[in-house]
Amino acid sequence: MQKDWQDTLHRGDILLIDGGMGTELQKRGVPMNEVVWSGAAVLTDPDIVRAAHEDFILAGANVIITNTFGSTRQMLEPAGYGDKIEVVHRDAVRLACQARDNVAENPVAVAGSISSEPHNFDRDGFLSPDKELAAYREAAGLLADAGVDLIALEMMVDAEHSVRALQAALETELPVWLGVSCRKSEDGRIVSFDHQDIEFSAILDALIPMGPSVVNIMHSEMDAIPEAIEMVQQRWSGPIGVYPESGYFTQPHWKFVDIIQPADLVTEALGWVGAGVRLLGGCCGIGTQHIEALRAAMPDLEAARQN
Repeated sequence: MQKDWQDTLHRGDILLIDGGMGTELQKRGVPMNEVVWSGAAVLTDPDIVRAAHEDFILAGANVIITNTFGSTRQMLEPAGYGDKIEVVHRDAVRLACQARDNVAENPVAVAGSISSEPHNFDRDGFLSPDKELAAYREAAGLLADAGVDLIALEMMVDAEHSVRALQAALETELPVWLGVSCRKSEDGRIVSFDHQDIEFSAILDALIPMGPSVVNIMHSEMDAIPEAIEMVQQRWSGPIGVYPESGYFTQPHWKFVDIIQPADLVTEALGWVGAGVRLLGGCCGIGTQHIEALRAAMPDLEAARQN
């Protein structure tokens, strides 16, 4: 599976990923945990996790991302799941692979998600640097051993914790997708999604030289994306992806307010592809209907790629 997505990007063709897994589970009735968000869903609702993966594949996704965004030891241990770290990661990969086996008619890659978010999304909740790095290494190693095709780092929002996560992912020697998140500040700057005082450029300057396989602008606000693409292109000549968020978060639930319409996402994507983006999908708030719309619009997207 790994070769197919790599060949697609190498040719300069468009690769579709899935939508927001955590928010898709919330829509389907999976309880969101105050401490780990959707991190324990593979334990509590495995059938729903598998079904969500299946539906994203049926919608047209060439890559699906495991439900492990909230599953590092840094997240799960404070919630009382410290003895379930290995089970959560292995089950998440197993469910994704089962979904692929069940419904995929074309090659589908499984990406193992890792975030650097602390429990409760509390910026004071990080482990010590050594333990934090060990937690990322643990997650990356479990995902690799369970059989993912690549590691997808998601919501890298600073130049400290994100560096540790990227280091751990690269040590697996699997392809690593770097997912960076941004927004536009009130004064018009492109800044970290979580930190108004951290320039997006500083995150890129710290992480891109470490050598990811793909740079994704993900879980980012729509109006920040065009400038963010330009900033990435100034530092990176490899494949670039975009999978934005829509709506907003009030812990522990996603608010499906003013969600972008699928047709409007396609319109935005046409501009991104014209600017050089080759990987498309969605993060929080973006569902199967959005991926279906992107798949249906593939002829137009390919035409935009060629202009």
